[in-house]
Amino acid sequence: MEYLLIFITAIFVNNIVFSQFLGICPFLGVSKKISTATGMGLAVTFVLTLSTIVTYLIQIYVLNPNGLGYLQTLVFILVIAALVQMVEIILKKVSPPLYQALGIFLPLITTNCAVLGVAILVIQKEFSLLQSIVYAVSTAIGFAVALIIFAGIREQLELVNIPKGMRGISIVLITAGLISLAFMGFSGVDGGLKMLFGLD
Repeated sequence: MEYLLIFITAIFVNNIVFSQFLGICPFLGVSKKISTATGMGLAVTFVLTLSTIVTYLIQIYVLNPNGLGYLQTLVFILVIAALVQMVEIILKKVSPPLYQALGIFLPLITTNCAVLGVAILVIQKEFSLLQSIVYAVSTAIGFAVALIIFAGIREQLELVNIPKGMRGISIVLITAGLISLAFMGFSGVDGGLKMLFGLD
């Protein structure tokens, strides 16, 4: 039940985009089409999960025992950059159209603060390896859900006659704010689940 709680909380209650405001750059940049948003969501899911596992093991078995905790951010960024490079090479060979669609935003996963944020958060929350994996996967799913919902709304906005002063980034930011408010409706769900399952 603890893992279910982590899963639901990371997707809805503490959504990485709408509650913690991490990963805003790809959220705004790759959310014009649902197909591109889905591809970006899958790429981020893969990178985020893999980087969390690798960085967790490095932190626990290399940095902590040798008193090198102060190198955490630097090491984590290097690991994430290497993993993104690997995903880029794989996508280029497996799915060239998706690689072209993601364009500059694929290398930007390296600087996506959501990926680095989750890697650091699992260490700060003192999660076990399994809890870290569940948290990383569910956070990535939450990121993908946010991206796809926003992309769907932006596709609909293209068909609407928006006042001239609201076109472009203005309506995009207002829409993002409204979705964020909608996600606030999930606050308290984690407390209710804890009470229901008798967890602290």
